[in-house]
Amino acid sequence: MISLKNKIVLITGASSGIGLSCAEAFAKEGSKLIIAARRSERLKKITDKLTGTYGIECKAIKLDVKNKTSVQNSVNRLPEKWKKIEVVVNNAGLSRGLDKIHEGKIQDWDEMIDTNIKGLLYVSKAVIPLMVRRNSGHIINIGSIAGHEVYPKGNVYSATKHAVDAITKGMRMDLVETNIRVTTIDPGLVETEFSLVRFRGNSKKAKAVYKGIKPLTPDDVADAVIFAATRPIHVDVAEMILLANNQASSIVIHRTQ
Repeated sequence: MISLKNKIVLITGASSGIGLSCAEAFAKEGSKLIIAARRSERLKKITDKLTGTYGIECKAIKLDVKNKTSVQNSVNRLPEKWKKIEVVVNNAGLSRGLDKIHEGKIQDWDEMIDTNIKGLLYVSKAVIPLMVRRNSGHIINIGSIAGHEVYPKGNVYSATKHAVDAITKGMRMDLVETNIRVTTIDPGLVETEFSLVRFRGNSKKAKAVYKGIKPLTPDDVADAVIFAATRPIHVDVAEMILLANNQASSIVIHRTQ
C-alpha cells in the first residue's frame, strides 16, 4: 500500500456529499488537503474541523470549476510547496432536471455540460502539467453508473458522465508513458444533495429517489477512492462501479416500500 501521509490532495466539490467524505477520508490518512468549492462559509467550517480533528494542513479555495480562468489562476497562485499535488479528485458535478429531451431546459443542459465535462477538463488541465513535470500523480474522476448506461429522462446528464468515462480513458492513454495513474469511480444511488440539486430544492421529489432502498453513502464512495489511491504504484484501479445491494442498474431497483 502507498502511504498518503503528507501527500497533497486536491478535491473539488468538497463542501458536501462525496467531496466532503473524501476530504475526511484523506485527512484520516494524514494527507495535506486543498479543498475547493463554491460555498466559502462551508469550506471554512470544514477546514477548521479537519485541522482541529486530524492535525493536518488544509487550504480552502473558493472555486467554481465552470470558470476556466479562475481555475487556472487558483492553481497558479498556490505556494510552490502546495503545487506538488499528488492526487486530484475531480468530484464537482451535478444534475439538473429529469425531462424528456424535447422538454429539457437549455439552462440545465449548459450547467451540466459546463460543470461535469468542462469543469473537470479545466481542473485537469491546470493540475496534470504539474504532475507530468514530477512524473508522479493520480487523477481520480468521480463518474457515475450513468456513464455506462442511459436511463429515461436522464439524457444529457448521462451524456456528460459518458464523456467523463471517455475523457478518463483518453487521459490514461495520453499518460501511459508516465507514472501518473488515472481512475474513475462510478457509483449508482448515493444519498447526498444530488437529487435536491437536480430538483432545485424540491425535497419531496428528492426523498422519493431513495425511498424503499438503502442507498450508498458518501463514505462508501470515499472508501473506494482511498482504496484506489493506496494501491502499489504499479497498480492502477482503472474503473470501479459501486451499486447499492438492491440496485442492479440505473432503473432496476428493488424497493421494499
